[in-house]
Amino acid sequence: MEHAGFDLAMIGLLALICQWLAWQLKLPAILTLLVAGIAAGPVTGLLNPDALFGDLLFPLVSLAVAVILFEGSLTLNFRELGGHGRTVRRLVTWGALITGVIATVAARLLLDLSWEMASVLGALLVVTGPTVILPMLQTLRAREHLTQILRWEGILIDPMGAIGAVLVYEFVALGAGGEAATQTLMVFAQTALIGFGLGIAGGWCWGLVLRQHWLPHQLHSFGTLMLMLTLFTVSNQLFHESGLLTVTVMGVWMANMRGVPTRPIIEFKETLSVLLISGLFLLLAARLTVEQLALLSWPTWIFLLVLVGVARPLSVWLCTLGSNLAWREKALLAFISPRGIVAAAVASLFALRLEEEGMPGAEMLVPVTFLVIISTVVSQSLLSRPLARWLGVQRPSPNGVLIIGANAVARQLACKLRDAGVSVVLADSSWDAIQLARNEGLTTYYGDPLSEHAAQHLELSGIGYLLPLSPYRELNDLAALHFEHLLGRDRVFRLAVDEGRRGNRPQGQALDHLPLLFGRDVTFAKLSRLVAEGGEVHLERCGEKFRMEPLRQGHAGRWLPMICIGPAGRLRLATAETGLSPKRGDTLISLVYADSPKHSLQTVASPI
Repeated sequence: MEHAGFDLAMIGLLALICQWLAWQLKLPAILTLLVAGIAAGPVTGLLNPDALFGDLLFPLVSLAVAVILFEGSLTLNFRELGGHGRTVRRLVTWGALITGVIATVAARLLLDLSWEMASVLGALLVVTGPTVILPMLQTLRAREHLTQILRWEGILIDPMGAIGAVLVYEFVALGAGGEAATQTLMVFAQTALIGFGLGIAGGWCWGLVLRQHWLPHQLHSFGTLMLMLTLFTVSNQLFHESGLLTVTVMGVWMANMRGVPTRPIIEFKETLSVLLISGLFLLLAARLTVEQLALLSWPTWIFLLVLVGVARPLSVWLCTLGSNLAWREKALLAFISPRGIVAAAVASLFALRLEEEGMPGAEMLVPVTFLVIISTVVSQSLLSRPLARWLGVQRPSPNGVLIIGANAVARQLACKLRDAGVSVVLADSSWDAIQLARNEGLTTYYGDPLSEHAAQHLELSGIGYLLPLSPYRELNDLAALHFEHLLGRDRVFRLAVDEGRRGNRPQGQALDHLPLLFGRDVTFAKLSRLVAEGGEVHLERCGEKFRMEPLRQGHAGRWLPMICIGPAGRLRLATAETGLSPKRGDTLISLVYADSPKHSLQTVASPI
């Protein structure tokens, strides 16, 4: 027992190291987890999941996959699918079907699998998923509409592809006993009826419970998880292997049911999913054997080339017929299709079950799927940015602004940035503040900007700067640390936290290297008071006869320069370290405030 406890602790520690390493390298975490699992399993033999968990391994994998599929299905809002263009809708429907058919035929001819196993493999390899696409897009800097297409394809094809893979698996598994085709279809229809019926009923009933607040708010996430797992097991008891379909349909139904508060549930599932995904993929990769790896001969590599060199380009070309995309843009879309977490999890689960049923060829599912995942993630992470640059479809250096907070200070500054032609996004968890910002025509994100939901839905294309203007100091600091990794040290700022203190922060803190925004004694509390007492953010053009001193005197010193925007759109922000020097041709954004001696501010602007 002590040895098992030590192994579990080491798995958790190794998962943490893999997640941190992926964050440092800006790679999808699935890649580091799979490589570490293979190293700990078949390479060194240090980790043997079957010996560690015994008969519990299969139920644990099943429950983990159910949670992952349920979380993914909770993000599938059909209103979002309808609002992101014909190309996205085609890619997640007809494109997925084209890819699955080509992969099935290739698996049958190249890997010598039966049509049943080839169809399961083809259905599995349709899914890309946001966990591998989004980290790639953050460094790719492709044109905004290309980023939107790839982003929403990854988000939406995750649950939709999972539904297709589950349906194909159910059909194949139910026909494995040599029954007549008619009987197999009847049994498949029964499975689909239970899966859809129980999933819809469970989703509607539980959505009603949440919408009517018949359960305390603090139990919403826990109750949803327990009900989902209960329906999963009950569905499997009613009919063999219908549980995955049930939980997927339940999640989709809740996501599209009006008035159901799914956001807290999604945020809870994010933390749980990180734990499950990290441990799950270490264990699944460690279960690979040398014999399975030996199955990856030259036909497997040709299958991989067909998948990425024929299936994806053909599906992209057919799905973009009649669109406004140029051939260079289509070429980039055709290159990017990394496989991800759902494919690996579902492949491992299906392989376990099909091997128990004695299906020939089931041992090929996991190694082939893992080969596709690792190959596509590595090659496309390394080559997509140079390819985008060579094709000429990259955006220039991003100059948009992400503002943490949607309060009065943030809204005034955002309006002036927008008026100056700068793209700006406000992120806040206050619905009232978000509503006020939207009423002013500003782009917003409602929720925690550091959450996994934000990683999928907070649009960062074109964003190059972070301004922390939230009243919550901890949120400002955490946001600075989080986005510094994405945007760069010179584009992320911190606010002073104490008025009148020179240092504003003990030495040696994690944020000391970041510049102080607007000035050494400019705290959020002071900015908020100035605006509340009538201060306004102004936008002024610096013409040929511009001089700083007359401008300062015109405002009688009640003036705080904040941001300069150059003729080419480049931003320069006032900081305590470098000040701000407007130049002719700049657009100057500044705060002009009421005459109040107690609110005198040390100007950070230096005359030209």
